[in-house]
Amino acid sequence: MPIEIVCKIKFAEEDAKPKEKEAGDEQSLLGAARGAAAPRDLATFASTSTLHGLGRACGPGPHGLRRTLWALALLTSLAAFLYQAAGLARGYLTRPHLVAMDPAAPAPVAGFPAVTLCNINRFRHSALSDADIFHLANLTGLPPKDRDGHRAAGLRYPEPDMVDILNRTGHQLADMLKSCNFSGHHCSASNFSVVYTRYGKCYTFNADPQSPLPSRAGGMGSGLEIMLDIQQEEYLPIWRETNETSFEAGIRVQIHSQEEPPYIHQLGFGVSPGFQTFVSCQEQRLTYLPQPWGNCRAESELREPELQGYSAYSVSACRLRCEKEAVLQRCHCRMVHMPDSLGGGSEGPCFCPTPCNLTRYGKEISMVKIPNRGSARYLARKYNRNETYIRENFLVLDVFFEALTSEAVEQRAAYGLSALLGDLGGQMGLFIGASVLTLLEILDYIYEVSWDRLKRAWRRPKTPLRTSAGGISTLGLQELKEQSPCPGRGCAEGGGASSLLPNHHHPHGPPGGLFEDFAC
Repeated sequence: MPIEIVCKIKFAEEDAKPKEKEAGDEQSLLGAARGAAAPRDLATFASTSTLHGLGRACGPGPHGLRRTLWALALLTSLAAFLYQAAGLARGYLTRPHLVAMDPAAPAPVAGFPAVTLCNINRFRHSALSDADIFHLANLTGLPPKDRDGHRAAGLRYPEPDMVDILNRTGHQLADMLKSCNFSGHHCSASNFSVVYTRYGKCYTFNADPQSPLPSRAGGMGSGLEIMLDIQQEEYLPIWRETNETSFEAGIRVQIHSQEEPPYIHQLGFGVSPGFQTFVSCQEQRLTYLPQPWGNCRAESELREPELQGYSAYSVSACRLRCEKEAVLQRCHCRMVHMPDSLGGGSEGPCFCPTPCNLTRYGKEISMVKIPNRGSARYLARKYNRNETYIRENFLVLDVFFEALTSEAVEQRAAYGLSALLGDLGGQMGLFIGASVLTLLEILDYIYEVSWDRLKRAWRRPKTPLRTSAGGISTLGLQELKEQSPCPGRGCAEGGGASSLLPNHHHPHGPPGGLFEDFAC
């Protein structure tokens, strides 16, 4: 016999909102899927945050005067922290630095510096030929004539060789040097090397950077002591003034390191005849800071020459190179003392930064008058000169170390990154009681809220008409009526091909209520 299975299915005529967190069977029947967890609201975050005062100002609870005061205190502390942080950042961006001076321990041996000396008179008058006077007229101011009085227009001279002119007409050290002693040992003109400067032919003592002479003690008698004759009778007469005209008599001296070329016309000092000049030196090792604290030039890692024509970079070498490029650009030539290197002149200003590591020599200069009456007669007899010549031409130069100690002068950053972070951490802890982890908490909450809003904007939920959960189907009432072949309640039992059985009316049920009973 046929079996009729009757099941009750309740259909809502109107869409009802799903209730929160009902039993599992009821959720399955209604087809409600559990979504992702909602982000924390501000009150929940404030109650769990480690930022001081945020929980009392924004946490859960009634709004009142107390919460308002806590909010004002929190904002005031935050404003004070931001003000202090801005001041600290401005101080850090100024890149302050300080200079530290540390005397080094005495050393048993110290490298003696190079000593360059030049006679202020560049050309000896007796050594100039007619052609030399003609070619050097713009430098010397002498009239371009030969010694017989012929006009320069009727003369024909070969092209000048400035190196040859300087070598021939410059003051010869063998004639000027009367005595030489270094650390108690005799020295001569062979211990000097020839170098060309703006003063013409000059001479440098202890010029070899590979084997510098050592100084084993400090004080007078432990350095270089020389007696020179400046030969004033060979000075050029002044016919007219030029840019190179000099009214002085004496020598120019520069004390420098072996790696640095002499720049004596700007960095040298004068020594006058008729005096013994004492120069007490002290080695100073300077260390400057590179960018962003300073503008010094760091050494090349490959230890290659950074300037053509010089073995190492120095400010003097850079200035000489700049002068050479300016002259080369203007007249396509160079002066004798300029570096002999290839390359054309460069446009724009020439910038010569200070090297980050530099050795220089501090000087203290004193002098006494020489000769006295007794020594004037002795020197006149010894060198076959009169006393007046000795007083007007002879001088003594004594260069020595004050002590065998060097002085280290170093630039140091006064306010570094670690100090900035420490001060910022202190200000944060003082005003708002925060740390780096507190900032991470705030960033994490901002990320959580932002990501949830982005997901809501990307996903637009659609309410399905049919849902299936666990094999149980639910149908909307309107859809079921549309699919049913019986528009009303009058279908005969077993009539047609309907998949639904006739409706069984309850005599006491409401005929048109919210829910209706159907037979499967």
